[in-house]
Amino acid sequence: MLVDSHCHLDHLNLDDDHSSLSSILDDARERGVTAFLAVGVDLNSSARLIDLAESNRDILVSVGVHPLQETLPALPEPDDLMQMANHPAVVAVGETGLDNYYSPDTSGWQEESFTRHLKVADQLNKPVIVHTRQAQRQTLAILRAHANQEVGGVLHCFTEGWEMAEAAMAMNFYISFSGIITFRNASALREVVRKVPLEKMLVETDAPWLAPVPYRGKQNLPGYVVEVTQMIAEIKGLSYQQVAETTTANFSALFLGGRSLD
Repeated sequence: MLVDSHCHLDHLNLDDDHSSLSSILDDARERGVTAFLAVGVDLNSSARLIDLAESNRDILVSVGVHPLQETLPALPEPDDLMQMANHPAVVAVGETGLDNYYSPDTSGWQEESFTRHLKVADQLNKPVIVHTRQAQRQTLAILRAHANQEVGGVLHCFTEGWEMAEAAMAMNFYISFSGIITFRNASALREVVRKVPLEKMLVETDAPWLAPVPYRGKQNLPGYVVEVTQMIAEIKGLSYQQVAETTTANFSALFLGGRSLD
């Protein structure tokens, strides 16, 4: 049993190696992946994923507006987020957050959008999925001010240092690792993996981006969460089964209130 806790199913290139989304998902299921959290990047994306989840019981959805936008949209209206997030397939709000690496010039828009997502998540008692890159101070400040720390959330595709991970875990946030931890130049991040308790960890692909070794340079697929899990097991000196079972239980605790994924 294994969960891909963060993938963008509506952004997969279906002309690349596979003929359909169904075949991609079936390949992942054959590798032991039992659920997929499909994450919206804007309201249209979120709506498409809700439609997909209605015909696939093992797909769950998070709705939100990503902090990186090619064309800066209007700020998401809380009522629109609230309406979409109330759908039974939606288990989280986001992804939202801050990115000063790719788009520092839109920091004001990002901070307001991030705050709006957090307030909606708080009202709905749903966890929030946070994207953060080179925005440690601002991200933690906004989380401290507006996050529902009883419900918590996750810092996804984590690439920051131990200090940020520790501060986020103190606010009841999980730390999610992707295929980046398999990259040759990611030794510092592997040290963070070593320090983060398994009980506070999730695994993800962030498909279709950031494929792990040995698939680096190709389109990332949800089934490759297996390689991420294998690397965590190697780093921490644990069995693959222990990492898979614990991260799946963590996923259930965060997004399903401890309910079974069945």
